[in-house]
Amino acid sequence: MTEPSLSQQEFLAKEKQHRLQVKICRSMVFVLLLAVWELCAQLGIIDSFIFSSPIKIWGCFLKMAEDGTIFFHTGVTLLETLISFFLVVLIGVAAAVALWASRGLSEVLEPYLVMLNSLPKSALAPLLIVWLGNNMKTVIVAAVSVAVFGSILTLHTGFMQTDPDKIRLIRSLGGTKRDILTKVLIPSSIPLIVSNMKVNVGLCLVGVIIGEFLSARAGLGYLIIYASQVFKMDLLVMSIVILCILSTVLYQVIAESEKRFLQKHR
Repeated sequence: MTEPSLSQQEFLAKEKQHRLQVKICRSMVFVLLLAVWELCAQLGIIDSFIFSSPIKIWGCFLKMAEDGTIFFHTGVTLLETLISFFLVVLIGVAAAVALWASRGLSEVLEPYLVMLNSLPKSALAPLLIVWLGNNMKTVIVAAVSVAVFGSILTLHTGFMQTDPDKIRLIRSLGGTKRDILTKVLIPSSIPLIVSNMKVNVGLCLVGVIIGEFLSARAGLGYLIIYASQVFKMDLLVMSIVILCILSTVLYQVIAESEKRFLQKHR
């Protein structure tokens, strides 16, 4: 392997420095926002009872961390999100492949998929409660319904745009649809599938929270509803902050997995 040239080394050094500067600026903006928020609460510019404050939120977190309740509720939401996410990925890829393999099936089902994707999923939640009861199963189904239809449509559209020259080559060599699927379609669609996963993990978390709002006895969505009903703003804002952290971590895990996968298969 040849050594990078001097100009390449300078470019890489500048890129590394730029990324470091971006990280520092992000941290400074975050700290500044927390400081302004706390200062406004201390000076009475905002009502700390309604808007809470970073110190109160941290105190609430420490109190709930002592008895483990915050970890329990976070774990419930995380488990429901991961289960629904894996179901969406499996169902989305399988359904998109089925639609790609059968032109007639895709033409029949596409209008229904578009309709279901456009339907506000919160409207389905009360119906799911009646069908499935007030339990984790309802929350997971609600989360899956938020992401799965859009996932199928996106993946199917991407599959249909696969390089036709490669497909013709496989067919000219006597290959079947199965060969096209395993040797052309899936390998060339991996970036699309991973990109779709990045979107779906956030949508699944949204779906889980919608489900927990209506039919849950545990989870961060349950905490948010409970805190709003008893006016515990510290608990409410803390739950929202944990949700933000959770969504960021899940996204970064998929992004890092994608980066390592691409490096491994270059």
